[in-house]
Amino acid sequence: MRIQAQPNLTQALNPAGPANAEPTEDFGQMLMDVLKDVNASQQESRSKQNAFMTNQSVDIDDLMISMERASVAMQLTMQVRNKALEAYQEIARMQV
Repeated sequence: MRIQAQPNLTQALNPAGPANAEPTEDFGQMLMDVLKDVNASQQESRSKQNAFMTNQSVDIDDLMISMERASVAMQLTMQVRNKALEAYQEIARMQV
């Protein structure tokens, strides 16, 4: 089984894409799309956890992969947020 990165999350890490590509959406929209993907992965993980706890048929491997995917996506989102906040604070400290 091969684990793939979420498409929007990958695009967020490399927004430039090909050198000749025109940007089609602004940063705010791209950020909202990534946050929606993170939320969707967390909801998927939560639903699989609930199904497992209620004794429904759930593949343990799928459950663990979805939990780890949601965890990694959240950690990545928090690190991006922290770096953006640090950059904003650094800009705010600059003297003009």
